[in-house]
Amino acid sequence: MLSEKRSSMLHGVLLITLFSLAAFYIGDMGFVKSLSFSPMIVGIILGMLYANSLRNNLPDTWVPGILFCSKRILRIGIILYGFRLTFQDVTAVGLPAILIDAIIVTVTVCGGVLIGKLLKMDRSIALLTSVGSGICGAAAVLGAESAINTKPYKTAVAVSTVVIFGTLSMFLYPVLYRNGVFDLSPELMGLFTGSTVHEVAHVVGAGNAMGQGVSNTAIIVKMIRVMMLVPALLVISWTVARNLTKRDSAEQAKGKITIPWFAILFLVVIGFNSFNLLPVALVEWINQFDTFLLTMAMTALGAETSFDKFKKAGAKPFLLAAILFVWLIGGGYCLAKYVVPMLMNI
Repeated sequence: MLSEKRSSMLHGVLLITLFSLAAFYIGDMGFVKSLSFSPMIVGIILGMLYANSLRNNLPDTWVPGILFCSKRILRIGIILYGFRLTFQDVTAVGLPAILIDAIIVTVTVCGGVLIGKLLKMDRSIALLTSVGSGICGAAAVLGAESAINTKPYKTAVAVSTVVIFGTLSMFLYPVLYRNGVFDLSPELMGLFTGSTVHEVAHVVGAGNAMGQGVSNTAIIVKMIRVMMLVPALLVISWTVARNLTKRDSAEQAKGKITIPWFAILFLVVIGFNSFNLLPVALVEWINQFDTFLLTMAMTALGAETSFDKFKKAGAKPFLLAAILFVWLIGGGYCLAKYVVPMLMNI
């Protein structure tokens, strides 16, 4: 028999599970697919709609179940995300792509934190927004959120900026490419797209709209950016997190830092997956299951986010995301157009 506490917690988990199933159903609809909105994005939207409508009717005893989804299940989802990647993907695109990804990630994250400081933003939101823009969208935001243990509404604000500007990129890149504004070969356009567009789903959508020659390279380059989540989380944990926690309490200010072991396990899973020991069908099932777990985490975050908290965050996170969006397009294009050809000739 379950204790009353665990039973109440289970109610919260089941609630998020039902919302996540609905997110998968909605995400399978034609018009949602045309926007390349993943179930994760649909999930956080459903969670936020619930938070701003029926949330007050939820028993307080169910809240731990929601928090369990946004913390523990999230970490499991990040670990299993490694089954989407192999180290062979890295060697397939070569050193220039890896270097460009590293430059984009480093400049976007560090530059975003610096700009956030100049804008006098909440440091947690500035960090999460920068990580989401620089690495792999919502999944990166979730990973960073787990490393610094910030408030759910701050995570939701950062995810919202990723959704807005990632979706804009998905429509903008193919239009500019077809009209000759982006004067790049299919391979270089794929590298540019994969290294600068926010979400994996957005990269897939934009790449497919520009042709298979662009899409194949774009997806591999994007996955290399996803791998860079691991070193990024380690750096965040040992440096930025120390500064973030100093504001919370005297006890935390003594320097308690959470080591993101889930990030290490994420890398271990990538290594295991590189040996191709599991049947393709099983890996595909794991990836589908992982998407469901991440959808549960996103939905739980949404369920903890009211519009009042968006007002509290203000317009600065979206201004920061817009500045980073301009850098990703301008800086990324210059790197693909001028730096990559030089690297290939070395």
